[in-house]
Amino acid sequence: MDLNALREAAIAATARTLYDKHGILPSEDSDEWEEEYRRQFAALKQRYGAEAATPAPVQRAPAAAQRQWPELSGTPEQKRWAATIRDERMGEIASEPFRVFLARTWTRAKVWVDTRDVPSATLVQRLKPQFDEYRQQAAAAAQTRAATAQQQAAAAAAHQRQLEEAGITPEGLVELVDASERFPDPVAITTKLAEVAVEGRHLRVFETSDPNLLLVKEKKGPLQVPDYAIERDEGLVADLRLYGQAP
Repeated sequence: MDLNALREAAIAATARTLYDKHGILPSEDSDEWEEEYRRQFAALKQRYGAEAATPAPVQRAPAAAQRQWPELSGTPEQKRWAATIRDERMGEIASEPFRVFLARTWTRAKVWVDTRDVPSATLVQRLKPQFDEYRQQAAAAAQTRAATAQQQAAAAAAHQRQLEEAGITPEGLVELVDASERFPDPVAITTKLAEVAVEGRHLRVFETSDPNLLLVKEKKGPLQVPDYAIERDEGLVADLRLYGQAP
C-alpha cells in the first residue's frame, strides 16, 4: 500500500466533500477538516486497500461557464487562453458568490494562465481569506448604500411634505408661468430656480441679470420653444426655489 498516495487521495476527497457541502473550504486546522479527512482516509483505505485511490473531480456547474464575465486585460494571446481557462474553472466552482468574487478580482489574464494547473478546490481554499474579506467589504458597502438610500428617501419625503403644506404643485407652477406677462427680448441667465415637467411640457426657469425678469427655457415634447422672459414675482420665485430643492 502506497501510504503517500492514500494520504493525497484522502486530502483531495476531503477538499471535494467539504467544498460540495459549503461552496468554500474550511481551514485545514479546523476540527471539521480533520474529522472529514480521517473519515475519507479510513474509507479509501478500506475500499482500495493497496491501490492508490483517485477521487472523482468536482462536479461541474455547466451554466457557470456560459456566463458573460468581465473583460480580461493582457495580450490578445493571453486573453484568449485565459478566457478558456476561466470558463473551465468557473464550471468547476459550485459557489456562485465565489465565482463572482473571482471574476471581479481576477481581471488580469496572466493570473488565470499562471494558476491553470492548480486544482479548483485548492484554489478556493487558498483564496478563502481574500474571499472572506471581499464579502465583508461588500456587506459594508451594501449597508452604506442602504443607509444612503434611507437618508435620501427621508429627505424626499420631508421635501414633499413642505410642498404639500405650501400648496405647491407642478401644475400650479406652470399655470403661474403661463399667466405671467412674457417678454421676447433675450436676457442673460444666472441661477436656475427649478425644473418643472407636466403634461408633455418641460420648463427650466432661471434668474437673470435683470432683477425684474426671469427666463424660461421650455420644451413641448421633443420641440424646443424659443426662450422667453417673464416678469419676476417674488411669490413665484419662492415657490420655484422650494420646488427646486428636491433631493
